[in-house]
Amino acid sequence: MSVVEQARRARDAAETLATTTRTAKDAALHAMADALVARTPEVLTANAADLAAGRDAGLSAAVLDRLALDAGRVAAIADALREMAALPDPVGEVVRGATLPNGLELRQVRVPFGVVGIVYEGRPNVTVDAAGICLKSGNAALLRGSSSAAHSNAALVEVLRDAVAGAGLPADAVQLLDSSSRDSVKELMRARGLVDVLIPRGGASLIRAVVEESTVPVIETGVGNCHVYVDAAADLDKALAITLNAKTQRLSTCNTAESLLVHRDVADTFLPAVLTAFAEAGVTVHGSPEVAAHSASVVAATDEDFATEYLSADISVAVVDSLDAAVAHIRRYGTGHTEAIVTDSQRAAREFVARVDAAAVMVNASTRFTDGGEFGFGAEIGISTQKLHARGPMGLPELTSTKYVVTGDGHLR
Repeated sequence: MSVVEQARRARDAAETLATTTRTAKDAALHAMADALVARTPEVLTANAADLAAGRDAGLSAAVLDRLALDAGRVAAIADALREMAALPDPVGEVVRGATLPNGLELRQVRVPFGVVGIVYEGRPNVTVDAAGICLKSGNAALLRGSSSAAHSNAALVEVLRDAVAGAGLPADAVQLLDSSSRDSVKELMRARGLVDVLIPRGGASLIRAVVEESTVPVIETGVGNCHVYVDAAADLDKALAITLNAKTQRLSTCNTAESLLVHRDVADTFLPAVLTAFAEAGVTVHGSPEVAAHSASVVAATDEDFATEYLSADISVAVVDSLDAAVAHIRRYGTGHTEAIVTDSQRAAREFVARVDAAAVMVNASTRFTDGGEFGFGAEIGISTQKLHARGPMGLPELTSTKYVVTGDGHLR
């Protein structure tokens, strides 16, 4: 089946979903969760085929870990669907309303986008998360995963479609596109009029390709070159703990810190401590000459290092003369995702928050908190780094648009 045909089927499904009650959608989410648990063996068999192919292809241990499923991970994915069912339904929410001077009643209400295309890399859990969050928000999902997870995604989508249909909703609310070539991505990016919005979720090259080539409107999700700035007025014990958590709590996420900036006034005290802690954690430091002077293990940093989203046990480190210099560095190298300041100065914190242009700004907290679940939003489809419509963690409300409903009594203009 062509992508165009799948998109047409998705539009038909979206028409049904737009008027589906929360009760029916939540029942479908619970049915999807139950089916995943019940059919775990076939999902794991498919996943084993992907893992074997990945090992033969020389995929790294980190990539294989992201690809791998086991009974516990499948159960956690199912639990995420149940948690999604417990969240408020955004569809129909009144964003604002008023009675105009002429007596017209005006309401702005949330409505589904319609058909949402999602292009993502080799994480099978995204297949289920994306299908669930689209269904809950009244959208049909066209899923284009990585070829490295082709067997896993096919098995998961088969389970989900059967469950959705069994719950009385159209199976075409969840569809998987062919991942054997780039043609399906190209067709998806050109399906303007059939696909309402496209969301790329993955590495920088994937996101850039979709943003630059798509004629379908795109919500750009986050490449994360995130910084921690240790201010002159920082509590250095707190700064050390925050920096280590931001970098090492999980290496391969977009909200992991990739750069550390240290104010010159505290550099001689803070750098020896943090460099030792990084060494003990197995993190390679790519540092400026002033940083390298504190440890022979520091690798000389290039301009490219400061611009890199490592997603690995690497971090770039520099000494800055002032908060102004820190902000300038972030403006030059940051990606608008998450930036953090550690300081006991309210003035410095306020200035940093006002001047740094990012989806999330942390004050005395780890960058790792930029997450829909951590923010209390529940499920998310990704972290948006753009400025139109959605910015930051994209939960259920961000997968809706709005319409104006105007009610009169024979009013004429």
